[in-house]
Amino acid sequence: MLGKAVKIDNLCAAYGQAQVLHGVSLEVGEGEVVALLGRNGAGRTTTLRSIMGLVSKRSGSIRIYGEETIGWQPYRVARKGVGFCPEERGIFSSLTCEENLLLPPRVRGSAAALSLDEIYFLFPNLAERSSTVGTKMSGGEQQMLAIARILRAGARTLLLDEISEGLAPVIVRSLGTLIRDLKKRGYTILMVEQNFRFAQPLADRFYFIENGAVAEMVHKSDLAGRSDALNNYLSV
Repeated sequence: MLGKAVKIDNLCAAYGQAQVLHGVSLEVGEGEVVALLGRNGAGRTTTLRSIMGLVSKRSGSIRIYGEETIGWQPYRVARKGVGFCPEERGIFSSLTCEENLLLPPRVRGSAAALSLDEIYFLFPNLAERSSTVGTKMSGGEQQMLAIARILRAGARTLLLDEISEGLAPVIVRSLGTLIRDLKKRGYTILMVEQNFRFAQPLADRFYFIENGAVAEMVHKSDLAGRSDALNNYLSV
């Protein structure tokens, strides 16, 4: 039986006086791909940011590989093997693709850290663009770079926020293939997505977030019989 990479119990989170999460509970097994779905503003991104330690006002429990991390700073979470790929990507525009890859320090003692050769094998487009500065890279290339950067740093649990948003269909398909490849390699992935068609064939389980709480969890095998109810969670 797989262990738990991430286990959240009764997580509440706020920005200043604005309460965003109201008792979120979920878990992600090692080697699983899990999707957080819901409308904009439901609290999906705040859930990822809370796991990463980027939200200061948190309560409840966040356990990563069995260790309580609710009070940790982001650097300690990263050292635990968690990598966050934010929606805005965070690419340094004045640095080349390869300089962006080399910038973050590797997690000490992490066997998951990929070499540049391994990165370029997984992301052949980045090999071709290794000397290109960030401002000259396409949106899809920047997205791949943002994911590759956390893999090179040694993350084995990936928090991916809306990685398919605004990208051409051919790039979205490439990202889907990448996620399948990473799952085969044993990576754990928790992904926030608005694009259900992208997430549906990739994820093992789906958490539907509504008003800062989990409305329902559905296994992949049960999706067909729940389509009407699930569309309600996603409709604008």
